[in-house]
Amino acid sequence: MKFGSIYLCIAFMAILSLQAQVYKNPKASVEDRVNDLMQRMTLEEKIEQMGMTSLNDFVNKPGVYGVCESPFVGLDKVADLSAKAKKHGRENTRLGIPPIQIAECLHGVLAYGATIYPQAIAQGSTWNPQLIERMGSAIATEASAAGVDQALSPLFDLIRDARYGRNEECYAEDPYLVGIMGSAFVTGMQGRPEQTKIGIPAGKVMCTAKHFAGYSVPWAGINLAPASLGERELRTLHLTPFEMVVKDANVYSVMPSYNEVDGVPAHASDFLLNQVLRNEWKFEGYVFSDYGSVSHLYNFHNIAKDRPEAAIRAVRAGVDLEAARPDVYPSLVQLVKDGKISEELVDRAVRRILTVKFKAGLFEKPYANPNDIKSKVHTPAHIALAREIAEESVVLLQNNNNLLPLDKKKLRSLAVIGPNADQVQYGDYSYTRDNKSGVTILEGIKNVVGNNVKINYAKGCGITDLSKEGFAEAIKAAEESDAVVVVLGETSVILSGLGWGKGPGEGEIEDPFTTGEGYDLTDINPIGVQRDLIQAVAATGKPVILVLVHGRPWSIKWEKENIPAILEAWYPGEQGGNAVADILFGNVNPSGKLNATFPQSVGHIPVFYDYKPSAKGINREPGSPEKPGRDYVFSSPDPLFSFGFGLSYTTFEYSEMQVSKESFGKEDLNVSVKITNTGNRIGKEVVQFYIHDKIGTVTTPVMALKRFEKIELKPGESKNVTFKLSYKDLGLWNSQMQYVTEPGEFEFMFAKSAEDVQCRKTVVFTD
Repeated sequence: MKFGSIYLCIAFMAILSLQAQVYKNPKASVEDRVNDLMQRMTLEEKIEQMGMTSLNDFVNKPGVYGVCESPFVGLDKVADLSAKAKKHGRENTRLGIPPIQIAECLHGVLAYGATIYPQAIAQGSTWNPQLIERMGSAIATEASAAGVDQALSPLFDLIRDARYGRNEECYAEDPYLVGIMGSAFVTGMQGRPEQTKIGIPAGKVMCTAKHFAGYSVPWAGINLAPASLGERELRTLHLTPFEMVVKDANVYSVMPSYNEVDGVPAHASDFLLNQVLRNEWKFEGYVFSDYGSVSHLYNFHNIAKDRPEAAIRAVRAGVDLEAARPDVYPSLVQLVKDGKISEELVDRAVRRILTVKFKAGLFEKPYANPNDIKSKVHTPAHIALAREIAEESVVLLQNNNNLLPLDKKKLRSLAVIGPNADQVQYGDYSYTRDNKSGVTILEGIKNVVGNNVKINYAKGCGITDLSKEGFAEAIKAAEESDAVVVVLGETSVILSGLGWGKGPGEGEIEDPFTTGEGYDLTDINPIGVQRDLIQAVAATGKPVILVLVHGRPWSIKWEKENIPAILEAWYPGEQGGNAVADILFGNVNPSGKLNATFPQSVGHIPVFYDYKPSAKGINREPGSPEKPGRDYVFSSPDPLFSFGFGLSYTTFEYSEMQVSKESFGKEDLNVSVKITNTGNRIGKEVVQFYIHDKIGTVTTPVMALKRFEKIELKPGESKNVTFKLSYKDLGLWNSQMQYVTEPGEFEFMFAKSAEDVQCRKTVVFTD
């Protein structure tokens, strides 16, 4: 009996040992691993998984947090800290649970040494999702080399108010374009959705879709202000791109927005996080709070009296993890013990977090190696890609008398003037603005012309400084030159938003931030005395080319009327100077198209292409200061530059539009058009396809983008572009808030821009 008992004990211990290995067994199913680990965790350990700390503090703090944040240091240092933190989590804690390492990756990893790509608003104006998917893959390579598991990127907000500072982080004003571009980024970062349904491949990184939802249309354009949205507008516009990335790209995480919609903050919205995201869309990832947003429920929005009440509101709504520093969710321990909230709600959140940890391979994948950074980060291929994206993002807005491209063989001298001519500008969520990190436009021009053209440089003025002391030097430079390039614009937050990192006077330049997170404007004209500068330069009579380097649509009405050539460069990344110079001198044919409508003035906001039939007023008698009218008295409601607009150094002709069926039911149909390059240069054209529901039971926009494709054609070459449509593409949210396609007539349109329709056909949906 004695020996039998010993053998039984040994056998029992062996069984327990085997059971203990289930959650650490990579061959076991994710569900089994999660179930096994959950039953071993204490309440306190579960709630620790719902919190966050920094990578620096992970080893030293008690407990095991679910997420740790990469610091804003060099990628080699990030990799070193990553290895130490994850080794500690996996080898020195009771259950061996590693943290999810997060980082900002909006247009490159937010760390020293990473490749800096054009800002998101520039990415959107490429209208090239294949290019953005390649960029996402390159960023994932650099991020994963430093141990990053999850990117807090990209944004699926819409550009609908030029005053709003975070427009630069967005892809476009149109929900379909945003959904396509953002999903391409996610696919590049995470991997193909058929792969990520199983797990995250090696060298890839989980993504976070933000900000859910309606964040980018705040009252008066002020960041975090309420959004005045009805459910139909919310679903039609602001939820659409999120639905696309959840269903089509299988994004792993969603971040609710700071704002409120109809009186309910997103972090307490059962409608957004449970009804729509989980129940309707079947989202299987986890909800990652925005920084401090759970605390906002009691200290900003005032819908909770204290931390415990805020914790209850957020966890019931479906917020799984609290970022940045745990302020509210630690209250859950006592709330569960007091019976004020069910432990099942905690389990629901923790189960989602652990599921993505197992699917991302966090329990098995090798630790980051600082020695790998040099071979994987800022490689020649990544630098070349940054330049290619910049080249395709620049939009030629005006080119009177074919002033561009400049001919360096005929040009003896060129003035380069302006506050952003010799200063890199990358946009928000960048680690630096040091010129050593990239190529300025002045430097790019010098790279193109070499010693063959004399360059006369003058800064002229600052971005916000009201001093005109530099005007005389700028005018002299212009007068001594054959032509003038004036580079105006803005400067944005570095490192990240809401005051993190260096501020004005502590970084590389003195100008205060004018765009980015928390930097909203009441005036969208050129800032400071920049318009005065270009007016003074234009008065010399020399040919002037305006280049804009900034993060939002500007009101450049005077410039459009008086400056012959205008380039929109947004924030073009570290290779922006080379890209802009190549376009100025014709080495690259511009192919960018506007992803946001330019308003005539701040008083015209909001302005966008997909307006409702009543949006332009009923009088249709626009006025002017010389001849007052109605809608408006002294102006028209028309845009300054329309959505989808962008010139080329060649020309394109649209013809032979065809529809496979002019009367159809619940089936797919094809629409096609022939595009011909009728100029004498190779060029790229963005073929845009729009629809208009002629009669609906609720109002619909005058046009809505449904498909697009960027193609390249040689001189004289033609290509047929075909799009497949589903009847569901023609749907609307009816008066019962059901998504349906109503029988009736639809106008199909191929266009060069929202205001330049080339071909039209009317089709009938018969149901």
